[in-house]
Amino acid sequence: MTAKRAVAEYELMDDLLIRLGGISPKRVLLKPTPGTATPKDVLRLYENHKRLFELVDGTLVEKGMGFSESSIAADLIQLLKNYSDAHGRLGIVVGEAGTLKLLKKLVRIPDVSFTRRDRLPGGKMPTEPIPDLAPDLCVEVISKANTRLEMERKLKEYFLAGVLLVWFVNPKRRTVRVYTSPDNMTERTVADTLDGGEVLPGFAVPVAELFAELPASPKTTKPKGKKKR
Repeated sequence: MTAKRAVAEYELMDDLLIRLGGISPKRVLLKPTPGTATPKDVLRLYENHKRLFELVDGTLVEKGMGFSESSIAADLIQLLKNYSDAHGRLGIVVGEAGTLKLLKKLVRIPDVSFTRRDRLPGGKMPTEPIPDLAPDLCVEVISKANTRLEMERKLKEYFLAGVLLVWFVNPKRRTVRVYTSPDNMTERTVADTLDGGEVLPGFAVPVAELFAELPASPKTTKPKGKKKR
């Protein structure tokens, strides 16, 4: 797609934002022109400015971040690393800077990803800064910046690229949505245990443990009604 065609495709900023999932315009970089950016731009912005951008339809979209979300992701990284080591270094665990080229003009950065060694090229860690690789598991810890439509799009893209399992961790609701396909979802609450299913057999962690460091959820109070006479 040429720069002229890319500009013509998005006559209004709203058109672009809708296509990206109704995200805030503050997350969209306009240089390079939307539709013309490449993985090299993703690398340049990180190397020069330490800012994480995903590449969506040739458009640079800043990754939504948050302190508590990062902490939850770090806990999952440790749990998955322990699981991998206990199973003979089963695979590679990558954190929130683990950039992946999933499809043409599509670079995503899951908060956590796990790739079994038998899916890695030659069974070795990729040396490219943005490998062409679909993990077994992708984890997204939902932040305030994320929209429902954005996450629905990500979900479809992950499975289209060949990902086998997706977890959407929601700190606000204290839940984990487990997807084995875009249309097959099971929700785990703090009363449940999150397991790896057929993709990560033997992995298990109480959902409450993932949110243990978060402050207690504010209690909702019922509005006072009028007294009956």
